[in-house]
Amino acid sequence: MAFFDANNFFIDEKVIFFQFENSYKIFNEQGVQIGNIKQKLTTGQKLLRMLLNKAMLPFKLEIKDNSDKVLATVSRGWTFFMSKISISDSYGNNIGSIQQKFKLFKPKFTILNELNLPIAEINGDWKAWDFKITDAQHTEIGTISKKWAGAVQEIFTSADKYNVSIKGGLKDEKTRIAIISGAITIDMVLKESK
Repeated sequence: MAFFDANNFFIDEKVIFFQFENSYKIFNEQGVQIGNIKQKLTTGQKLLRMLLNKAMLPFKLEIKDNSDKVLATVSRGWTFFMSKISISDSYGNNIGSIQQKFKLFKPKFTILNELNLPIAEINGDWKAWDFKITDAQHTEIGTISKKWAGAVQEIFTSADKYNVSIKGGLKDEKTRIAIISGAITIDMVLKESK
């Protein structure tokens, strides 16, 4: 099964002290690692993170499979208020973007396709870490949550772990990649926005 064909992704932040880059492991429903998310920073960007507010700084996240192949890239340039984040496929082609909307204590993100048309929204409560993903018709197509059940729950105990669940009816490949990439990088996007 291709990485983006899965319907559940369990994201586990790897906390490494004295490291500037964020890193996450991605697991499937059985608790088997299927990939990772790694932040890529230049030496200059690492230095700037010590001097400037990191919410302003550019970032690049690579979603990789277990063989270290880049499956998608989520990146942002310099920003001073609301972020616009680009999503690229494994070939570097733009397949969409995430537009952050201002909403006090209730983050809202619109996911756009490569034509800049809205295909999904992520809305929720950051403090409770409970988000709904809805399509352009406002039908719920997924969730992002720290509330899990089943075998995978026993593998994870820390609060820096969450589940992205996508309903199986979502078929279009580019749409799936854009929505899943946006959802599984939401933790990083919100942390960088603080």
